[in-house]
Amino acid sequence: MGHLKSTPMHGFLNDVFVGLLGLTTIANPITSATVLLALTGRYPEMERNRQIFRATIYVTVVLLICFYAGSAVMRVFGISLPGLRLAGGLIVSYIGFGMLFPPARVAEDEAQAEMAANAPTEQLPDISFIPLTMPCTTGPGTIAFIISAASSIPERNYSYNVHFAVVTIALLFALVFWLCLRGATPIMRLLGEKGVDALARVMGFLLVCIGVQFAINGIHDLLKLWGSFTA
Repeated sequence: MGHLKSTPMHGFLNDVFVGLLGLTTIANPITSATVLLALTGRYPEMERNRQIFRATIYVTVVLLICFYAGSAVMRVFGISLPGLRLAGGLIVSYIGFGMLFPPARVAEDEAQAEMAANAPTEQLPDISFIPLTMPCTTGPGTIAFIISAASSIPERNYSYNVHFAVVTIALLFALVFWLCLRGATPIMRLLGEKGVDALARVMGFLLVCIGVQFAINGIHDLLKLWGSFTA
């Protein structure tokens, strides 16, 4: 039993499991699936699946960029983690307000006529990057988690190629993300249009609360940072 714990394969599987569990807990793809339900109530199923596929690609790319270049990008642009949390909170709150107080919709018959006359992909907004990828999935908490994990790599001695584990975690999380979002389509059929509208407003309120909490955390961290400078 003892020699199994020291094998490279055991260390690889352990790190992949721990990394995937932590990433899934923080990124919470179920929340992204709920946002998808709220924002794509009028999307054709083909277009919704296209948005899901794009978001999955974006999430994978953003995860890898954050791991390998996140801290460098933040240093180059002078972005602090409190600033990242505050900006993420403002974006989430803005999206939440839009869902909570949606603009007046076009009459149903006029909307149907427009969808029949025009390609739906030209009329419907692309939500695959904002908000599905950022900030719903790869938000401030996820980015901070990834940068912290990347910074700890030089302090550990790995018995395998750690980059292989990083790519594996990103791909496995992308699969979990895709499965969660694809599972939202049957729920949408079950809820119907009125149910989706009600869910959109509830989710909008929750997003406003989440965004405000992000902003509060960012301001709190910023005040602590300033306090350490003035002390």
